[in-house]
Amino acid sequence: MTEINFGGVREEVITSEEFSLQKARDLLANETVAVLGYGVQGPGQSLNLRDNGIRVIVGQREDSQSWDRAVADGFVPGNTLFPLEEAAGKATVIQYLLSDAGQVAQWPKIKECLNSGDALYFSHGFSIVYREQTGIVPPEDVDVVLVAPKGSGRTVRTNFLDGSGINSSFAIHQDYTGRAKERTLALGIAIGSGYLFLTTFEKEVHSDLTGERGVLMGCLAGVMEAQYTLLRKHDHSPSEAFNETVEELTQSLIRLVAENGMDWMFGNCSTTAQRGALDWAPKFRDAVAPLFDELYENVVSGEETRRVLEANSAPDYREKLDRELAAIRDSEMWRAGAAVRSLRPENRKKE
Repeated sequence: MTEINFGGVREEVITSEEFSLQKARDLLANETVAVLGYGVQGPGQSLNLRDNGIRVIVGQREDSQSWDRAVADGFVPGNTLFPLEEAAGKATVIQYLLSDAGQVAQWPKIKECLNSGDALYFSHGFSIVYREQTGIVPPEDVDVVLVAPKGSGRTVRTNFLDGSGINSSFAIHQDYTGRAKERTLALGIAIGSGYLFLTTFEKEVHSDLTGERGVLMGCLAGVMEAQYTLLRKHDHSPSEAFNETVEELTQSLIRLVAENGMDWMFGNCSTTAQRGALDWAPKFRDAVAPLFDELYENVVSGEETRRVLEANSAPDYREKLDRELAAIRDSEMWRAGAAVRSLRPENRKKE
């Protein structure tokens, strides 16, 4: 393990150099991994496992676009691609990567497929932490583990293909076999993690739900919309408003933050930008802090979980979601975004 000092807080992480892919292959040599669900995380994790030489099969509903996608990706019906229950019954490791609502709906059937000593693997703590709402309580004679990539399923795959790997957290909820930790680390390396850091199911889901509703998605979208709307209200053109709100952030500044940190980005901007950013950052922090307090309380209490399960289980969920996404796509801000993206040099070359 590598010990890192985060401002006085020491944390141990496991890197792919310390826990080699060959070690992962050796530990998983007698395992059959069934990836249940070929939607968000399923494709990236299963393809990486397959490319890394792990025996992997996919479980998915036959009458679905995801089934067809798995076939297109080289999984063979009756050989490496099966209906959900059949795949689960063939596995020693079940990667339960259906949507949160899908996990709830399928659990009574999947639970019957677990054999003593199997590993039940999650990439999100949702179903286990909020088990009073989900009803997902694993039997006592299986390992229950988690590897949570810190990125989308698409990024899990693209980072693997470019050789960079993705950061992941890992956790052990239940260690029946005494091998749960080594199994988990082997799976984490085999799905393409560059390094893994220890967490708990509770901390993973609390941070994840807060992050995606906050800085990563919800807050980001809301703040962008507010600034774009302000600039348009003061007669800035759509192109100018979008460039100053989104394009410069995503195409320039956030890359500097990713490479070297916020202080480095501040230090390599104009002195006018530095002063303004340093003065206004605390004001924005203090303005949104009460919202983050409310958000975190809703996450821990299970209110966010209740909302997710209620909305995602509704029979017209897909239709409502499509309307909500269309409203974003058809807004002036994101129509401006499509136009601006088309003008990027790399996109003009494709024409």
